[in-house]
Amino acid sequence: MPAKKKSQVNWIAGAVKHPGALTAKAKRAGAVTKGGTIKPSWLAEQAKKGGTTGKQARLAQTLKKMKKK
Repeated sequence: MPAKKKSQVNWIAGAVKHPGALTAKAKRAGAVTKGGTIKPSWLAEQAKKGGTTGKQARLAQTLKKMKKK
């Protein structure tokens, strides 16, 4: 089995271009909980849309699934 390239191992580091941008958009929309997290319902709504916000929301949903417990 060939070794993985560095870009394949650390793809998340390059995926998040503007850290905090989605949270800022959620705050402006009033979709942030008291705990500081984005409401899942708002995230799902945005993920269905196109454009930059849609991409950010879909990535956030993907990264949430990868969260270590």
